[in-house]
Amino acid sequence: MARPNSIQLPGVDPIPILYEDRSVLAIDKPRGWMLVPFSWQKTQRNLQAAIVSSIQGGDFWARSRGLKFLRFVHRLDADTSGVMLFAKSQGAVDSYSELFESRRMEKMYLAVVTGLPKQKEWDCRLKIGPDAKQIGRIRVDAKEGKEAETSFRVLAAKEERTLVEARPFTGRTHQIRVHLAAAGCPCVGDELYGKPDKSNLGLRAVRLAYQDPFTRRRVEVRAPIEGFCREYGFDIPQI
Repeated sequence: MARPNSIQLPGVDPIPILYEDRSVLAIDKPRGWMLVPFSWQKTQRNLQAAIVSSIQGGDFWARSRGLKFLRFVHRLDADTSGVMLFAKSQGAVDSYSELFESRRMEKMYLAVVTGLPKQKEWDCRLKIGPDAKQIGRIRVDAKEGKEAETSFRVLAAKEERTLVEARPFTGRTHQIRVHLAAAGCPCVGDELYGKPDKSNLGLRAVRLAYQDPFTRRRVEVRAPIEGFCREYGFDIPQI
């Protein structure tokens, strides 16, 4: 029997596997899953804990691969969907984490924002850090914030919304969301940095690209964008 092309967790829709090799497995993370340590049990939507439990329970998607270990090497916000990379060993966790930390991992997102940005392309290098007035919120902080850099490009505009390509070169918490809000065009559905509405958060990780630290070959992982674009009324862009 062929190995499933998705992670099949009890009681939820299958999570598509976008790419796999001997060291890593990349999924299309759905909205709503948190990326927190296994021991953090304050939510039933802890993706790491759910995966560990599934592996230990001998579920077929994992058993068919001989998987004993799978751990995330970077994070996406709970309400952000898209490409998420997991490592199959602690050695791979260390090697791939270093790719992210050394900025050798290329990342691309699609964002749907409120309003029209003033420029068609721009770079944001505003430093950001925790907001002391609100736990979990990040703010622009020129004095004590950490370096953050994101490149943006407008792809399409429709009525009061714009589809934007975002390429973060650093990996700070909420970086894209804070930088877009600072530009006056927060993500649609962003309750922390924009105006509350009934839309889902308009942010999706659509591409990771890197040189495999073990084989040295070039790897590119892409997530589908059709459903995301349709959800917000945009045609499929060329990216």
